[in-house]
Amino acid sequence: MDDQQRRRSLGEFLRSRRERLTPQEAGILAGPRRRTPGLRREEVAQLSGVSVTWYTWLEQARDITVSRQVLRSLARALMLSSVERRYLFALAGVPLPERPADGGPGPALQKLVEALEPHPAYLLDANWDLVGWNRAEAGLIGDPGQLEPAERNLLWLVFMDPAMRSLLADWDGQAQDLVAQFRADARQRSGDPRFEQLTNGLREASPEFRTWWAAHDIADFGSSRRRFAHPRVGALTFDYVKLAALDAPGIKLFACMPADATTAAKLPALQRCATGEAGEPGRSGRSGELGEPGGAPGAGAGASAEADSAAAR
Repeated sequence: MDDQQRRRSLGEFLRSRRERLTPQEAGILAGPRRRTPGLRREEVAQLSGVSVTWYTWLEQARDITVSRQVLRSLARALMLSSVERRYLFALAGVPLPERPADGGPGPALQKLVEALEPHPAYLLDANWDLVGWNRAEAGLIGDPGQLEPAERNLLWLVFMDPAMRSLLADWDGQAQDLVAQFRADARQRSGDPRFEQLTNGLREASPEFRTWWAAHDIADFGSSRRRFAHPRVGALTFDYVKLAALDAPGIKLFACMPADATTAAKLPALQRCATGEAGEPGRSGRSGELGEPGGAPGAGAGASAEADSAAAR
């Protein structure tokens, strides 16, 4: 919709929410003579800390600037649900900051990852910690469950695990893209303890990360093709698909689809690597893939997820 339509929809939505809310629900003493259903405009303005004129213009679809702070105040005053709050921000054309999922992914998401077998799949939170993966994923990159929780992170593995440099084709290009995508994905994470711990640790430990992080390059994730040299299975090529979980803000699912028949034929062997059936697993078969841009390190356990969350963006 164009800007005028969006402003009109915003005004209509605010009015509908205002009219459904009773003075008693809003904590306002209703007078004896009240003709307006729900709250009056001046009451919403007072509860939100804005002028009556400004709020009236907002309902009238006037072309005025609306800040994130004011939208938050309106959402509180009108007692909007989380879904209504997202809708309000979308109509106002203001990005809603992504928040981490409380308690990590739920059982349904974990089951979905498992159901994607024999295709490698995993879940990343907002800080790119791995919070869930399936057996094929463990066969591809190694079992993240054998790592310390702080090391189960995509960025940390790509930059700090020497094996990743041989596992990823064009490590330099993929790792640099990864940093740019992480900066874009984590733009709301500044001040988050896990985000600060991760980026500070990588700046200290990795010269490449320090250089590329300082460049402030930004890139979006796009469905991409990645090639790997698996030490047990051989060459693999996957197309990556990224999905966001609406019921678990901050959590993203990555599925790896074989890009050719040769890779598809090797999927059963990749699963066996996770259980050591294909020879010495070496942290479960290890190959290297990227999540946001390829591989998958984070925080979880086998095909299930360890609620770590540290918020996916």
